[in-house]
Amino acid sequence: MLVSRNLPPAALHQMSPLVMAYVGDAVFELVVRSRMAAESKQKIGVLHQEVVNVVNAESQAHILRRIREYLTEEEVEIVNRGRNAKSKSVPRHVAVGDYRLSTGFEALIGYLYLKGDQERLIEIVNRIAE
Repeated sequence: MLVSRNLPPAALHQMSPLVMAYVGDAVFELVVRSRMAAESKQKIGVLHQEVVNVVNAESQAHILRRIREYLTEEEVEIVNRGRNAKSKSVPRHVAVGDYRLSTGFEALIGYLYLKGDQERLIEIVNRIAE
């Protein structure tokens, strides 16, 4: 599995939610790529498109809406911090609400990764895969 930092809670709560989202974006894409590569017999171009369809902002917003009730209070707080963070730009092809939700989702994934809570990260990824 992934090697994480195991940052102390105080350091994580002081970290910018956009930094957590930056890390979470990479972690989530790696997890999705790994799972799809292991499960798919598709050519690389098709495989890449399947990954892109899951890791885009609209899809991540949809995922967050589906799993939100499954999250702990602490995780919802991280999602809200990420959602409310002010990024300098929003891609033109994405609704602002979806982009903000996807940033919250990525912040959650980054938070769990940096916290070293791989068990919970795997639980959430498995819930998404259902």
